[in-house]
Amino acid sequence: MKYKVALHRSEEGITVGVPALPGCWSEGDTEAEALANIQDAIREYLAVLEERIVADGFEMREIEVPEEPCPASPA
Repeated sequence: MKYKVALHRSEEGITVGVPALPGCWSEGDTEAEALANIQDAIREYLAVLEERIVADGFEMREIEVPEEPCPASPA
């Protein structure tokens, strides 16, 4: 699955968040490090979310959502 991430560069390094997963943030000294760290954060976020959902008595399923091309930008 792919997630869009938002990167913010500062003198301290790079902060990266996942708009689709509120509260899912990480950081790194380099872009590569920040992106590797956010991958771990996404996995952990989703694992905790699934545990909570199952604990509440819901059944988990997976579905595929095909990507649709973005509409062309106006000229």
